[in-house]
Amino acid sequence: MKVRMSVLTAVVAVLIVIGAAEARIKLVALPERAATVIRLDNPAATLIEEERVLTLQKGLNKVDFSWKAVSIDSDSIRLTVLDHPEDVTLLNVSYPPNEAALVWEIASSGDYAETVRISYLLSNIDRLVTYKAIADKAETKVDLKSYLVLRNFSGEDFANARVLLDYGDSFEQGIAHEETKQMLFLKADGVPITKVWKWDSATLPWDAEKLNNENVGIPVSYRIVNDKKSGLGEFSLWGGKARLFQDDGRESTIFLGEDGSAVVPVGEKMELYIGDSRDIVVTQRKMQDSRINVRKNNRGDVILFDTDEVITAKIENFKDSPAVLTMIQHIDGQWDMAKCNMKYERKDAFTLEFEIELPARGADGPAVKELEMHYHRRNVRQ
Repeated sequence: MKVRMSVLTAVVAVLIVIGAAEARIKLVALPERAATVIRLDNPAATLIEEERVLTLQKGLNKVDFSWKAVSIDSDSIRLTVLDHPEDVTLLNVSYPPNEAALVWEIASSGDYAETVRISYLLSNIDRLVTYKAIADKAETKVDLKSYLVLRNFSGEDFANARVLLDYGDSFEQGIAHEETKQMLFLKADGVPITKVWKWDSATLPWDAEKLNNENVGIPVSYRIVNDKKSGLGEFSLWGGKARLFQDDGRESTIFLGEDGSAVVPVGEKMELYIGDSRDIVVTQRKMQDSRINVRKNNRGDVILFDTDEVITAKIENFKDSPAVLTMIQHIDGQWDMAKCNMKYERKDAFTLEFEIELPARGADGPAVKELEMHYHRRNVRQ
């Protein structure tokens, strides 16, 4: 016997023992949800937590929880007793064949109106996180806002639900089936930014003279550090689309562009691309590439050798203000650095990252810095 109240239904069957072979079953429909929480902590799944009141009698109680027109992971359904956890015990759960339902058997030491929490993973509720950043005219700080876009195509209505991410304030929001809502959940004004140029030797041309003396556009980003010094740093920032604007000094804004950000843990950096710039020019050349420590087989054929390589890069800043260039270099295989005139961070076995601070251009022309890397690659095969 089933009673279906709506899409999600819970029915309690109270089994009262009268004699050794005699029993009476009483079916009682539960009230609607007392409270509902939509948890969005995990980007890949949505956890629903709802509270209901079970009218339990002393002895064995059977609770039938069924659903239709929604997609629930049945293995994820959990029942937690809240009011009398020591006197009310969940004995087992069974799944009727060919039904979207389950039955809990609950033993109660007395008659209780027991509050329980039912939790489950529900499909077709998803979320997007978007950012809006407005930079000041000097490009030294941004006013940052983040919005949660919640979309419900689960087949179930949630009235007065509390929506929780893993950070930020919760929302007391109901959301109906096929409804989309946008909510502001993070607002941080005056977040410091660093404007960063990034030149990657694997993707950008090395020599501008080979491109008819045209300057090569270098990608430019705003760098935000997710730490307390920046007015952030309380939690990781979710990944999402960011739209960037700049104050034009006339009570209006300029649209700079949009970019996508991955998750930014506390203490890490978010870099948002705003376009390409020709104010910084990088000219890189390989000045030396010779074989050393050559090894031959018995026939005299070269089978293995090391290399002695030198790369130089000339960096010119044509801007009237200082700039920061992130330069990424790549060295294949096993290698060691013989000499380098600038500090670098080794990001992985083959990637070096330089953070180069460039002064503003002077009266005589651009500010210039030169990088020189002298390294050996080991055990190169013929």
